[in-house]
Amino acid sequence: MAETSRRNYYLVFLIFLTFFVISFLTNIMGPLIPDIIQSFSLSLALAGLLPFSFFIAYGVMSIPAGFLVEKYGEKAAMLLAFGVAFCGAMLFALFPNYLVASISLFLIGLGMAILQVAINPLLRVSGGEEHFAFNSVLAQLIFGGASFLSPRLYSYLVTSLPAAEKQNPLLNSLRQLVPANLPWVSLYWVFALTTVAMLVIIFLSRFPKVELKEEEKAGTWSIYKLLFRKKIVLLYFLGIMAYVGTEQGVANWISQFLKTYHGLDPQTAGARAVSYFWGLMTLGGLLGLVLLKLFDSRKVLLLASLLAIVTLTLGLFGPATLAALNLKIPGIFSGQVELYTFSAVGFFASAMWPIIFSLALNSIAQHHGAFSGILCTGIIGGALMPLLVGWVGDHLGLRQGMLILYLTLGYILSIGLWARPLISNETIRMRKKKKEAAMASTENI
Repeated sequence: MAETSRRNYYLVFLIFLTFFVISFLTNIMGPLIPDIIQSFSLSLALAGLLPFSFFIAYGVMSIPAGFLVEKYGEKAAMLLAFGVAFCGAMLFALFPNYLVASISLFLIGLGMAILQVAINPLLRVSGGEEHFAFNSVLAQLIFGGASFLSPRLYSYLVTSLPAAEKQNPLLNSLRQLVPANLPWVSLYWVFALTTVAMLVIIFLSRFPKVELKEEEKAGTWSIYKLLFRKKIVLLYFLGIMAYVGTEQGVANWISQFLKTYHGLDPQTAGARAVSYFWGLMTLGGLLGLVLLKLFDSRKVLLLASLLAIVTLTLGLFGPATLAALNLKIPGIFSGQVELYTFSAVGFFASAMWPIIFSLALNSIAQHHGAFSGILCTGIIGGALMPLLVGWVGDHLGLRQGMLILYLTLGYILSIGLWARPLISNETIRMRKKKKEAAMASTENI
């Protein structure tokens, strides 16, 4: 019995590590955008094609990954995922050019999509169903922590590599591997080493047999066709697209925006702003858990959307907006409002994904597994929005391009108005009323 317990705890740790690696590889694009534009002399639209290549892989692979996991199991799927991601990272590390970057990101995206599908049921089994909710929240915190750290690693590498000292063998090794004018490519060597380490760890690990619950099963193609005929399914699919589009539309363009309009160094200030964005998203998730115990999720979504719109406005227009409102913010905000308010968008966006996802699943009575696959396919919003922002940015300016994010945030806000779930989230007040009703019923008997 003790051996089983150790194995379960080990697998929970392994899954948390996998969440960390997924985030580490996924959310680094924002800090890299200015370097990629400068290194390869790209337009904003061509730069936007890079996150498009990554996130379109989610649209391609999310539903097939469910069938893959059901047929071959979680371990085989995870080995395949990290194998594909390794190929993508090594490809660009060896041949750093724009075309290879697009192919590389697509391959890494395929791997990450498979992992997202495989690890959630595995976490439920290895950690125990009674702890699944807690472990899921903890996994998201770890996910956010990696997103906070990866821009810091980027900043460290690109500023340290040119001046690497002999007594630092790691930096010296990386300096020998990457072109002198492309120090940021060193990140892809780190990604390749990380995926190799994960391949070895997973290959040597023992996995329990996972019996998928009905809501975790991929379903059949006929079920998907049935769901796509439902208006509510399409509306929530667009909701997930809008959320991921907003998240990536902000995160991927923060650094370039600060460089273009405020002359801030993307390798330091820009990377720091992206790091804060993901860090604040993690902290906001904790606050969101508390708010969802106090208020209806639709009200929380409305408030979060409104505050995200306000902070996005301050980020885009900064001091001009504050001057129009006759406001003066002392301290760290003086002169660098945009650096912090862009990051604050992440804080208010943090509760949107779980709320939209739960409202969606609670709006239909069955086929939750297939519906989850459809919703995860909506991650392609992260492919479309950065590309659209870049395309408009080339023609009208990046600030005007980012105005498109008002459309996605407006749609998210509308969900809080029209959502009519079959089951609402349980708040403390609702639980108290249920308890009182149960007691009254008992007394009547």
